[in-house]
Amino acid sequence: MGRAHIALAVVLALAVTACSASAVPAKAPPASYYLALGDSLSQGVQPDAAGTSVETRQGYANQVYAAVLPDHPGLRLVKLGCPGETTSTMIHGGICRYRGGSQLAAAAAFLRAHRGHVFLVTIDIGANDPEDCGVKSGLSRITDCYVTDIPGAVSNLGTIMSTLRTAAGAGVRIVGMSYYLPALAEWRDGFGGEEIARLIARLATSYNELLDQVYGQYHAPVANVFGAFDTSNFGDPMTVPGFGTLPRNVALICRWTWECAPPPRGPNQHANQAGYRVIARAFLGAAGLS
Repeated sequence: MGRAHIALAVVLALAVTACSASAVPAKAPPASYYLALGDSLSQGVQPDAAGTSVETRQGYANQVYAAVLPDHPGLRLVKLGCPGETTSTMIHGGICRYRGGSQLAAAAAFLRAHRGHVFLVTIDIGANDPEDCGVKSGLSRITDCYVTDIPGAVSNLGTIMSTLRTAAGAGVRIVGMSYYLPALAEWRDGFGGEEIARLIARLATSYNELLDQVYGQYHAPVANVFGAFDTSNFGDPMTVPGFGTLPRNVALICRWTWECAPPPRGPNQHANQAGYRVIARAFLGAAGLS
């Protein structure tokens, strides 16, 4: 065989090899899971133009997922949160429908079924437990309500975290969350509103500290949303268009939630897209993923 024929044969062989290699499909990255649990915040609920609270894809779970996906291309987001969920209904069911009867049962089943493949679990639960402690019910009623309702919520969170940790295993990253305080918007209602805002801020501080302690018992870091919204800071006034000068904590509630928005969208306690971004950053930081 002449040199020309040999060279042609080599070129053809290389071409066939290259074509064969390109025909082999790229191996898909292994599947892993981000499980988002909790109440309406975990579903990204916001009011629509008619004022109806609806689930969106702008919540903190979606934003956390978008932030970590580039480094974890096989990651899948699974949202089991239920708008209106309390610590009690998360355990026993009664609001949203789940296989197994409750969000906790569904979450535990998912964690067991995908053990070894769960990258992250986030949970926000407990904001709806003192929901009956209405800000219009008077200072003494608010205090009594918190004293009555909070111990049960803290105990329930212990049950929830014990179940999740057992199902997930010791090595799975579970991150809890402290809460911002929509009721700070009461400050705008004059002296009586200021008293209510200050009282609820003190009660909420104690409540969030108790929730933090429970998360800590199960080796779950906490996304400090309470701190990110500067909830205890009644100083450092800020100017908010349409509302004038407000204490920093009240101003941030008006800026990052729908609580101060005019009807029909407001007042609504849910975070807006910017607020959910703040919450997402708190989760990423607590999880060591920022």
